[in-house]
Amino acid sequence: MKLFFPALFLCSALLSGQKAIPSDFKKIPEILDNPELLYPFIIPDKKYQYWSVLRNNPDPDEAVIYESQMPEYMTINDPAPEKGFFQKCLGEDCFTYLIACKNGQSEYFSDEKQLRTFIGTVDNLPEAVLIANTYGYTVDSTNRLSSSYIIEEKYIVLYLSKPKGCPKTKESFLIKIYKKTGALASTSNGIYFKSKDCK
Repeated sequence: MKLFFPALFLCSALLSGQKAIPSDFKKIPEILDNPELLYPFIIPDKKYQYWSVLRNNPDPDEAVIYESQMPEYMTINDPAPEKGFFQKCLGEDCFTYLIACKNGQSEYFSDEKQLRTFIGTVDNLPEAVLIANTYGYTVDSTNRLSSSYIIEEKYIVLYLSKPKGCPKTKESFLIKIYKKTGALASTSNGIYFKSKDCK
C-alpha cells in the first residue's frame, strides 16, 4: 500500500502536465511512422524529369528507397554525397539523400533543410509527417498523444513525439505546419513516457 501512493502520484504528475487531444483529431495511420514509406507521397514543388531517394549503400539495388518513373533515355551516374538527411551513424547505410533531374542536370538534396525545400508546399499528411521528421519529431503509434492529426484550410496540425536519451523519455508536441510554406511551429504537450532505468 505504501508503494501504491507514490506510483499513483508519479503517474498523475506525468499526466497532469498534458493537455487533452480534441475529439476531432484522427489517428495517424501506423504505416506513416516509417519515414521510408512517406517518400512516394511527395509532390515536389518544381517539375522534375526524375527524382529518387537513396541511402548511402554501394550496392545500387540496396541503395534505392524510392524513385519516380525514370525516362528510358536517362541515366544518372553521380556518386553518393558525403552526407545526407536522417543521419544515423558514420559509414555505409547511415543516411538518406535525394537526387533530382531537371533540364538534363542532376541536383542533390542532402540535408533536412534541402529536403523541406524539395517538398515545398505541403500537399498531404505524409508530407507533413516527413517535414516534422526533419525537425526530430516522430509518430509513436502506441499513443494518441503522439499520433493524431487534423487537416485545416491553411494548416496541418499534428500531435507527435520527440524521444530523448537516457533514461528514455517521450514528450508529446502539438505541431502546426503551414501548408503554403512548410513552416513549422510547435508547443510541448508534456512528457507521456519515462523509463525507469538507463540502458
